[in-house]
Amino acid sequence: MTFQYDINRQWSDQFIPQIKSIVGSHLLQAAPDMLDMTQATDLVMLDVRDMRIAARVRRPGYADRYPYQFTVRSRLPSGAETELSKIVNGKGDWLFYGHANASQTAVERWYLIDLNAFRAALIRQGSEGLCWGNKCNPDGTRFTWFDVRSFPADPPLVVARSASQ
Repeated sequence: MTFQYDINRQWSDQFIPQIKSIVGSHLLQAAPDMLDMTQATDLVMLDVRDMRIAARVRRPGYADRYPYQFTVRSRLPSGAETELSKIVNGKGDWLFYGHANASQTAVERWYLIDLNAFRAALIRQGSEGLCWGNKCNPDGTRFTWFDVRSFPADPPLVVARSASQ
C-alpha cells in the first residue's frame, strides 16, 4: 500500500461511525404487526443477504459546487483495479457518497446510491443517456463523475439522501 492511500484511508475512516448510523437506518424497517405480536420482533432487516456498501467522503468545498454529482475513481497511476471497474463488474450493492463539513468532523450532505440501479442504467442507456465526465488529478488519478439527475427514475438510483440535498 502507498503512503497516500494510508493518509486518505485514515482521514475517511473517521467518518465510518456516522456512515454506519446513516446507512443502518435505511437497512432496518418496522416489523409487520403479526411478527411483532407473535415473534417478539420490532425491526427487520430490509434484505437478509450480505450487503456490500462502498463509502466515499469528499473533502470540504465540493458539495456546493457539485450538489448533484458523485465521483468514482476510474484510473490509478499504478494501474491497479479501480472502484469504477469493480462496480461495473458487479461488486458492491450500495455506495454511500458524502461531503465532509468545513471542520472535517462530520458528513454534512450525502447520497445513498443503489449500485444495481447504476449498473442497470449503464447497461440500458450507456454513456449516451447519462450526464457524466472525467476529472484528472495532478497525481495521475482519474475520477469519473455522474449527475444523479440524469439517471432513469426506475429503478431509482438514489435510495436516500440527506435533508440538505
